[in-house]
Amino acid sequence: MTSAGKDAAGADVLLRDVAARVLDVLARRGSTLAVAESLTGGLVAAELTSVPGASRSLRGSVTAYASDVKRDVLGVDGTLLAERGAVDPEVARQMAVGVRGVLAADWGVSTTGVAGPDPQDGQPVGTVYVAVSGPHGGEKVAALRLNGDRAEIRRESVRSVLELLSGELTGNGRTQDTERNGGT
Repeated sequence: MTSAGKDAAGADVLLRDVAARVLDVLARRGSTLAVAESLTGGLVAAELTSVPGASRSLRGSVTAYASDVKRDVLGVDGTLLAERGAVDPEVARQMAVGVRGVLAADWGVSTTGVAGPDPQDGQPVGTVYVAVSGPHGGEKVAALRLNGDRAEIRRESVRSVLELLSGELTGNGRTQDTERNGGT
């Protein structure tokens, strides 16, 4: 196996570990989760459903790739989308809040950003926002500046949103801008 292949395999194991950790905490609390994804296109939900027993906590997911789906299904403000585009921290926050409501979950997470190969909405490749919305109005958004190819940016976005949720579930959450090489 090449070193890139080993790195990807290691990243996959780390993703499964964080997904399992999140689902374990949710199940022990009797809490539920809903996922809204844009640039990750279903990868967050796929990672969660790869864990046996995920159905105890995962309510479902919405892949809202198009802005009208973000607006019409998740309830993201249309004016916000028109003025700032889909790659925006407030869009990420509204997606997480919206999916909680649509899927009647205790927690909602979301991903929106630019995986490449081209910039979008005036934002460079690697600009990503992930968000968590929890019970009692608790909301966190993290801005990421990721490096790497499309696959690495998407994989790191999945890991980042699951880590953000894990931090919120365990009380270790923090909002910060991060710059990372995708997949590390």
